[in-house]
Amino acid sequence: MDTYPLAKALHIIGFVSWFAGLFYIIRLFIYRVEAQSKSETERDILEAQLAIMSRRLWFGITWPAMIFTLGCGTWLLVQYGLYSMPWVHMKLTLVALLVGYHLITHRIYRQLRAHTCRWSSKGLRIWNEVATLLLLAIVFVAVFKESLHALWATFGFIGFAMVLMIGIKVYGKVRAKA
Repeated sequence: MDTYPLAKALHIIGFVSWFAGLFYIIRLFIYRVEAQSKSETERDILEAQLAIMSRRLWFGITWPAMIFTLGCGTWLLVQYGLYSMPWVHMKLTLVALLVGYHLITHRIYRQLRAHTCRWSSKGLRIWNEVATLLLLAIVFVAVFKESLHALWATFGFIGFAMVLMIGIKVYGKVRAKA
């Protein structure tokens, strides 16, 4: 029995769950930072609820999804010899960056718990876009594989990043007016 489709399906489920957790945890961090400007009563209520939600999401979904994704990815690499394909080296580099992103996000989580976080809500919004860029890069490399021209891919990702940053600035101005 060929288990490749099963391994691939589980890997996809894992990374979808991992990214969902990464995107939502930063949103909860933003709410926690913004709660600091509320009245003491409101801040205490929000902080308690957001702390519970963050802990459950981070340790109940995001960390397990990362481990599951890396496990299924390793299964694919080893069992099917994918590590010898050149595109996989690019994908593994991007995954290493994503693991680094995850670990930095964990540090932010710990800082919020200790009330020593110095990130602003705007900084966290920009940090959230780093995950978006990594998602796009990983998916493009995995889908296009050998047919992906590195030069065009690089220009595309840089262009998308610039559009994203402009969008963040415009959103910030619109939000400030509201």
